[in-house]
Amino acid sequence: MNPRPQRLMRHHLNRHKLAAVIAIAIAARAAVLLAFPSVFAFSGDDAAIHGSAAYDEYARNLLETGVYGRESGAPDSVLPPLYSYVLAFVYRLLGRGYIAVGLAHIFFDTLSIALLHDISRRLFRRQSSEWIGALAALFFALYPYLIFQNLTLSDTPLWILLLHLFLWLMILLREREAFDRRAIGIALAAGLALGMATLTRALLLPLLPLVALWFLFQLGWRQTLRRLLPVALISTLALLPWLMRGVQIYGGFVAVALNSGENFYQGSNPQTIPFFRAGYDAQWSSPPADLPPTENRYHRNNALMDAGWRYLRENPQRIPELLLVKFQVYWNVQVMPLNNLRQGERLRLENGEAILLVDEGSHIGITAANAAYQTNSLFNIIGRSVHILYFGGLWLLAIVGAWLCRREWQMVSLLVFVQLSQTAMYLIFHPSTRYRSPTDPLLFVFSAYALVWGAAWWQSRQGSNP
Repeated sequence: MNPRPQRLMRHHLNRHKLAAVIAIAIAARAAVLLAFPSVFAFSGDDAAIHGSAAYDEYARNLLETGVYGRESGAPDSVLPPLYSYVLAFVYRLLGRGYIAVGLAHIFFDTLSIALLHDISRRLFRRQSSEWIGALAALFFALYPYLIFQNLTLSDTPLWILLLHLFLWLMILLREREAFDRRAIGIALAAGLALGMATLTRALLLPLLPLVALWFLFQLGWRQTLRRLLPVALISTLALLPWLMRGVQIYGGFVAVALNSGENFYQGSNPQTIPFFRAGYDAQWSSPPADLPPTENRYHRNNALMDAGWRYLRENPQRIPELLLVKFQVYWNVQVMPLNNLRQGERLRLENGEAILLVDEGSHIGITAANAAYQTNSLFNIIGRSVHILYFGGLWLLAIVGAWLCRREWQMVSLLVFVQLSQTAMYLIFHPSTRYRSPTDPLLFVFSAYALVWGAAWWQSRQGSNP
């Protein structure tokens, strides 16, 4: 057999690794989108939506009235706004439907994959960095959980894109030897990316001091300050109009959205540990009995935040266990939560344990839009096992890869800082696989490093043998 065509094919693949990975990513997502219309499809005003119906309502109201609010014409700040604005643009451009949403999200994923490739290439300054980036991108491209989640109507693909964009710009900014015009432009772009990411999910605050520390590993404090001050300034200016709008509506400060109190209370109440231990999500926690009745979301958010803090103050002995349980949920190789309520079911706390009750009058359980999570669904029968094998295997490889590249810690610590900061955020609020998965592609960089290191070791062994 003539080896020349094989060499040409390998050479072509080596030169176009990223293009091949992006093609694979697009093909995999398009195939899933078209193969499961019963899961993703929605049409009509009362259609069941897999994902968040709230974002759909916000987007439609934006198009109809120009006002950001879940109730038509009534402004609010219940959810971060950026994804709804992007969704409204998609609806206007392509029409309202799951194909339009899927196409937009596939586009976001391809950009994120390209950014992940370049992030890996720049963090590992070596001949094999292209392969590390290509493998990490491939792991992202074929990650079953994110393929599925990012085709639903959810802000996750936009959040992943903005997170990767911010990290990529931070790397570019630190690479600049002089704080010149190009560095200023990168800093301004990074500030805008940070502001947009915060208007999608307000989760990056704990990462910022760690990014500053990462800069200090290479630069002095003056150079670090010069580079990061414009980032902080532009991100603040990007947030300012939205923050002022919240004050105008509610007469008080709103930290981007009015869901922080609810999320904090769900992660810090007497039901949190029992519900998690029983395999259910903390979102099914009942509100405190003394919650004042109010239609004002601002006051309700503050009351729930206060109730969460009150539980922690009154039960300091439960905090270590609470943090441990949340950590186990967040970093579990299984898809968490393990169980989901069906419509007509609810949870109750009895003697410190979660009890599942059948209540035909309950409307808190899963609707038809989330049928993929029912116990007899394809996702539960096959998807959960596939996830354990895929994520679990890459998770173990990532641990090995992080150890192998420990001598390069000053560069790759940026990836570790992302994981630390997001873990901290969800230990404060409440975790699930859905909340951890956006940072999984960055974890896969270490998995790719381990495989590339192993391949190089094997080649050296083969070369040393006669």
